[in-house]
Amino acid sequence: MLTLINLVESTIYTGESNDPDHIKRRIYHVIAMEAITCTSSMAATEFITHTIEILVEVASEVNNVSVEKACFSELASYLNRLVPLLKELNKKDLSNAEKVFVEILNQQVRLAKQLTTECSKKNKVYLLISCRSITKRIQDITREISRALTLIPFSQLQISSTMMQEITQLCETMQSVEFKTAIADEMILEKIESGIHERNVDRSYANNLLVSIAQILGISTERSELKKEFEEFKNEIENAHLRKNQAEAIQMDQIIALLERADATSSEEEKQKKYLSKRTSLGSQPLEPLQSFYCPITREVMIDPVETSSGHTFERTAIEKWLSDSTSCPLTGIPLDNLTLRSNRTLRQSIEEWKDRNTMITIALIKPKLSNPENDEVISCLEQLQSLCEEREIHREWIVLENYIPTLVDLLGGKNLEIRTRTLVLLSILSKDSDDAKDRISRVNGVIESVVRSLGRRIAEGKLAVELLLELSKNETLKRNIGNVQGCILLLVTMSNSEDNQASINAQKLLDCLAFCDQNVIQMAKANYFTHLLQRLSSGSEEVKMIMVRTLAEMEFTDHSKSSLFEKGALVPLLEMVSNGNPRMKETAAKALCNLSTLQKNSTQMIANGAVTPLVNLLYNHTSSHCLQDEVASIIMHLATSTMLQNSKNAPVSLFESGEDIDRLLSFVVCTRPLVQERLLHAVFAMCHSPIGSTVKAKLRQNSEHEQALVVLCDNENPNVRANAVKLMFCLTEDGEDKEIIDRMGEQLIDSLIKIIKSSSDLEEIASAMGIISNLTESTHLTNSLVQADGLTVISSRLQTQNGPHKKHLTENAVGSLCHFTNPANKQSQKKFAESGLIPLLVQFLDTGTGVTKRKAAISLAHLSKASIDLTRPIPNRGLLFRCFSPPSESKCPVHQGICDVETSFCLVSANAVPPLVTLLGDSDCDVCEASLDALLTLIEAERLQYGCKVLGEANAIPEIIKLLNSSNNSNLQEKVLGELERIFRLVEYKQKYGKLAHMPLVDLTQRGNSRTKSLAARILGQLDVLHDQSSYF
Repeated sequence: MLTLINLVESTIYTGESNDPDHIKRRIYHVIAMEAITCTSSMAATEFITHTIEILVEVASEVNNVSVEKACFSELASYLNRLVPLLKELNKKDLSNAEKVFVEILNQQVRLAKQLTTECSKKNKVYLLISCRSITKRIQDITREISRALTLIPFSQLQISSTMMQEITQLCETMQSVEFKTAIADEMILEKIESGIHERNVDRSYANNLLVSIAQILGISTERSELKKEFEEFKNEIENAHLRKNQAEAIQMDQIIALLERADATSSEEEKQKKYLSKRTSLGSQPLEPLQSFYCPITREVMIDPVETSSGHTFERTAIEKWLSDSTSCPLTGIPLDNLTLRSNRTLRQSIEEWKDRNTMITIALIKPKLSNPENDEVISCLEQLQSLCEEREIHREWIVLENYIPTLVDLLGGKNLEIRTRTLVLLSILSKDSDDAKDRISRVNGVIESVVRSLGRRIAEGKLAVELLLELSKNETLKRNIGNVQGCILLLVTMSNSEDNQASINAQKLLDCLAFCDQNVIQMAKANYFTHLLQRLSSGSEEVKMIMVRTLAEMEFTDHSKSSLFEKGALVPLLEMVSNGNPRMKETAAKALCNLSTLQKNSTQMIANGAVTPLVNLLYNHTSSHCLQDEVASIIMHLATSTMLQNSKNAPVSLFESGEDIDRLLSFVVCTRPLVQERLLHAVFAMCHSPIGSTVKAKLRQNSEHEQALVVLCDNENPNVRANAVKLMFCLTEDGEDKEIIDRMGEQLIDSLIKIIKSSSDLEEIASAMGIISNLTESTHLTNSLVQADGLTVISSRLQTQNGPHKKHLTENAVGSLCHFTNPANKQSQKKFAESGLIPLLVQFLDTGTGVTKRKAAISLAHLSKASIDLTRPIPNRGLLFRCFSPPSESKCPVHQGICDVETSFCLVSANAVPPLVTLLGDSDCDVCEASLDALLTLIEAERLQYGCKVLGEANAIPEIIKLLNSSNNSNLQEKVLGELERIFRLVEYKQKYGKLAHMPLVDLTQRGNSRTKSLAARILGQLDVLHDQSSYF
């Protein structure tokens, strides 16, 4: 027997009348026939149970349908409401007449099941195209079920009033419900109809349409998936035998033709074959337009031909303008019956086909002219191609299918700028939204290299090149190749900083696109573009983070790059890794931080962000690897160094906040490995010059263990550890505080220090070692120790050191160390000093040395000068006869009144030291002035006043000494000068000569000086007869 489903399908597929009433009459006829069969073959209870089972299956199946889910869900909700009714009826004793409605209901439910199954299993695209008819079928089934429910004999079956009311309400709802195609599905159908109606053959239209279909149906937009779905759609149409319905077959063919325009639905080979077949069939030369193509009004080929009521065709715009002034036919002059204009689609199609034919031939004819870049026609040909591309998208596809791309790529290698720029524009237009064009470009050898070369040329050409590369990057193969071209990423980073806003934006977009590859991100970082590296560093997988942090650890950065990385947030993820990463991650992150912390600004930020505590904890942790400890120690060294270079305008930053932290670090230095010791000693040295320098030094001095450990480290076998320990020791002795500890530490090291000075190649270490000796308190014991260690020879040898970065400090500390050998209490060392020829060198330093060197040289000369009086040899008393026949005797020293020389009596006059010492009295450094004064005053000590004043007067020293009274910031110096002037003015000659010169400075001191200088000044004024010598006012 023919089933209901077979009936429906045969009605549709055989092209019989689709009139709804006709179909319903046939359906009810079949239902009646089947009802008789079912009555005899199936019991009522069994029949209802079967219907309930189908209802449950339908309700479950609607979850799997591909289209019109809302309509199916609403249908399922109605069917679910039928289940309680059927279960109630199953308890009744139904006669054959009474159960007819159940049998009709069963048939409709089976139709619903058939529909849900089809919409779950058939091709999704086919279902979407058919969604209107599917919606109509859902509505028909719903209403037929409603009609079946009206056949229930409620009174005979004694159904409760409540259920009767519910069934009645359900019938009314199902009868009145209007099922509508989903809005999104309807929009797709309208686009398809519009594309067919408008003969829209643009590839982009088809591409966008296919993507929209895929998105609605939940299909992947990958090209292969779209191709597969489209092939299944075509197969579905063939299997459905739609060719039997001619109208629907034509419609499906039109839909297929429209979607075949999309890149994903046809292979490149298929398109190429169709194109070449068509183009070959057209001939080789363009054809002139037919006369009918011309508008009678404009005499130009029509674009939108329309027909008037007279039967003549005109260009729409031209005839509309004509009719605005006249109602007659432009050709005959006869009045028109009406002014209605009908589009002449046949003529329009003929004109478009003629244009397409000529365009296709023209494209083929242009290509050979581009083979020679020197051809004068190349630029005009490129202009023509660009114009064609801008006219219609189909022209772009024909140019691609004509295999222009290799020829265009060759033009990029030419010397002509205009040809290159026009070619870049043309390639951009061809590749835009065209997967086929990009695929062809990807197969041309060296194409990306050619475009990248343009990227590095003038900004206008580079702008076009980056625009092309951005479009090409949408192709996976080309995207991979772009990042592999040498110099490409560097050029893109450079362009991202361009003043041309659009070029900059496109370059950044392309860099973002290329960031899919870790190697590209690394290349960007090497070009100082850190955006994507920092993103991966913060949110990448552990493996990716490791790659990025290793890059930061191994790269050489400029200060600008280091600063930029921290400004953009590199510090937080790096600290997180070094604190909580796996051992390998910690080591690499620490190395990266070490690399970046060499910039003082970054180190200061690290301290401010609380990096010190986790770093120190890692340093002290016994589970930390040696490599990690080494890097952390280096970081701490950098952080400490940054604290000694702070800007005085900003609030001071300290590495450690408490003395306990400093104590712990100093204790750790002793027990760790040499490399860590070296770096931590350097850190402590830097901390001694930081805002907490006094605290650090105090900690070192207060703890005897630290003191002893430092002494031991100064004799360490490792030269780097020893050098840093010596520098730290020198730092501790610089300020002269707690001299007892300083001297004790220093004297323990005399032999080691002399050894360092003698054998080390580190000039800074040598300078520091001599600085320690220079800062020690003078004593006979110290001098003897230095002499025994051959210190005089070793230290003096370093005065001949060649120029270098440490030359100044080395000389200062060497001269300071030599002071110990001029100690007046040790005559033997003074003698050795003089015999070594060092006195002339000291005199030389008075002219050429730094302020420190001059001061220390003057001190040494003062020490030596004090011994001159005892070392001066008396002039021998020779008789008259002897004097007549003997050679002239040695000249008498004007100060010591005997025979003096430099090496035996250390005489300042003999050493020619007086003039430079007098010059130093005017030095801006008061300490230098005072040292020079002390040296000169040795010439007028005790009984040498008369002779010494004469020498000082001849050297013009006394006026310079008087000027020192103006040193208002050094009262000790003023007192010293006043004391010596009182002695000098005892000599009438000098009182008369220099008294007036001293008058005003002395008066000023009586008014502005302290009590001591006031009294001394008044006494001298009394001596000069300015005040009564008995005055007690002062």
